[in-house]
This record gives sequence, C-alpha cells and structure tokens, in this order.
Amino acid sequence: MSLFRRRKSADDDTTPETAVPADGADETTDAPAASATTDDAPAEVAPAAPVAVDRSAGPFDASEVELPDGRLALGALRLAGREGMELRFEVEEGTQRVIAVTVGIDGSTVQLQVFAAPRTFGVWDEIRGEIATAVAAQGGTADEVPGTFGAELLCRLPVRTEDGRTAHQPTRFAGVDGPRWFLRAVFAGHAAHDAAAAAPLEEVVRGVVVVRGEDAMAPRELLPLALPEMAQAPQEAPADAAEGAGRDDLDPFERGPEITEVR
Repeated sequence: MSLFRRRKSADDDTTPETAVPADGADETTDAPAASATTDDAPAEVAPAAPVAVDRSAGPFDASEVELPDGRLALGALRLAGREGMELRFEVEEGTQRVIAVTVGIDGSTVQLQVFAAPRTFGVWDEIRGEIATAVAAQGGTADEVPGTFGAELLCRLPVRTEDGRTAHQPTRFAGVDGPRWFLRAVFAGHAAHDAAAAAPLEEVVRGVVVVRGEDAMAPRELLPLALPEMAQAPQEAPADAAEGAGRDDLDPFERGPEITEVR
C-alpha cells in the first residue's frame, strides 16, 4: 500500500527561496552539504551550440505507445515504476492542483513538469536562456552544456550554509520538445553532477509518456497533472488562449505544498 504524506513547503534557513524550487527536494532527498561548494564566483552564462535530441528511446508521446501499458497514470504524465522509487507531488496551495512530480532515487531527485507548446516549433531553446538569466540574476551561474537530452543547463544556485557563508548548489536543467508539448526535468543532488547517480533518474525520464490531449492550450501553459487515484485526462482550455499565456507556469522557482508516495 502506498504511503502518502501531505505537507506545505517550509522555508529552509540554509537555502534561499530561489534555490528550493529547482530541486523540489525535502529533508529525505536534499543533496548532502558536501555537494555544495563555497565560493563567491561572479554569475556567468556560457552558451553552447544546441544538440539535436533523439526521442526514439523516449520520452514518448501518447501516440507513440499503446496505452494503458502498466505505467502509473498521473494526468498528462505516465511514469514507469522502479524499485525504491519515491514520488512527491507538488500542490498549488490556492487551487490544490498538482503542478509537479518529483522522483527520488538513492538521495537524488528529478522534478518533472510538462507544458503545452506550439505545433510548429519547440520552446526549450528560448526557455534555457530565460532560466540562465534568472539564475545569474540571483547570483548563481548557468553553463549550457551538451547532455543526455541535448542542450542542458548546469547551474550552481546560491545557498546559505549553517555558518552563514554562501555556497553554490549544483542543479541540472534538461528539456525535451515533443509534439505540442515540452517536458522539463530538473536534476538535483548527486544526479546534478554525477553521471552514475543520474543514470537511474535519466531512465525514468526516458520512460515518460506525455498525454497531451487534443484540447487547445496556450503555449507554455502547464498541462494538468494528478495524483494516482485521481489521475485523469488533460482538461479543456479556451481555444482562443493568447500566445504566451501561462508563461508564469514555467517559473523554476515556484513551489507548493507536497504529497509524498513511497513505492
């Protein structure tokens, strides 16, 4: 039987507000203090050439697989279970809607969110620049590097240590453009900088199936997620939604109350 634990996100005296939402981690999955390095390096952004993404091994669109297929139904996302995997669902306090799913394995996490995208082009190239700018504005660094899912951002977000010094916590942003959707994956803990730790979480991301649905949605609007027992198809959005509406849903620094399921 699954165990659920509901709580509101609490302020962490050792982590500024900007560093919390990127990893979605709580006391059981935060990266050890040793993974943050103390320094006062200036913020910088080093762009790299984009790398094409091969989705033949996933993540998949619902049209590319036969459903149901045993994956856990979470609204617009389908996830394949793994031994020892922990799921956390971030819930928006005002509306009680699920806004993110965080998968934890062996102390590392990956936060998953999926958004509507235009029919004719992807949004990850543009969003990478926006995230890098936001990180730099908060005193962190963001380096664009080739990764498992194409062009990714390796960020170092500022945190406050127990002795009052400033350290920088590694966080890795990956994105995949699919047919009319965009999947964002944010790796934290050792998975942000260690390939071996990241491997099982990358397999989880590769196994994701996105159920976009046919409803008209504004580009960058968050696709509806759901808890396992209340999972349902994406809800209808107004057909005349303006281009660019819902952009705030992509804010990597937003976080709500959480529910945890231990599998």
